[in-house]
Amino acid sequence: MKKLLAEGLTDAVGFVAGALVGFGLARLFGWDPFAAGYGGGSLGGILLCGLGGGAGLQLARKWRARRAESR
Repeated sequence: MKKLLAEGLTDAVGFVAGALVGFGLARLFGWDPFAAGYGGGSLGGILLCGLGGGAGLQLARKWRARRAESR
């Protein structure tokens, strides 16, 4: 049970952190994912948030696997 909780929490933290990084990059490029409508800037921001979340999740899983190997 404890292992599953740790897995879920690290996945969630990795996804949220990655999505926030993606959101920051989108804002840096001048794209607003929360803009009204589905213009190019809005879609670009949504895309970066999604890619960032996925990348953060993958990094969290790789970190967890590396940590498990060292034990």
